Amino acid sequence: MTAEVFTDYIEMAEYLLEEEYKDAAAVIAGSTLEEHLRQLCKKNGIPVVRQKDGKDVPMKADQVNADLAKAGVYTMLDQKLVTAWLDLRNKAAHGEYNGYNADQVKAMIAGITEFMARVSV
Repeated sequence: MTAEVFTDYIEMAEYLLEEEYKDAAAVIAGSTLEEHLRQLCKKNGIPVVRQKDGKDVPMKADQVNADLAKAGVYTMLDQKLVTAWLDLRNKAAHGEYNGYNADQVKAMIAGITEFMARVSV
């Protein structure tokens, strides 16, 4: 994915949030973050798949996040922020809509935007 595509998805998430679709906004922003993490792994030679029963299985986003921080691609503080954003995205994706609010989604989108600009692929 290119930076332009990431920007398009973040703008889509912002629009959805403005239209009061906080849940969809959280899923799109979180998915964009996860793809950014995978692109960072690719850039830094960190695997994003593992072998299981002879098949390639994508690694969970939390593991990718931990591996990036361990490799020094970003700080432990960034790792904790990413963990929180991924948790919010998971709540949205699994129907736990009362587990967060629109203001938290807004902060998530702003944080992801800043993070992706600062820790670029």
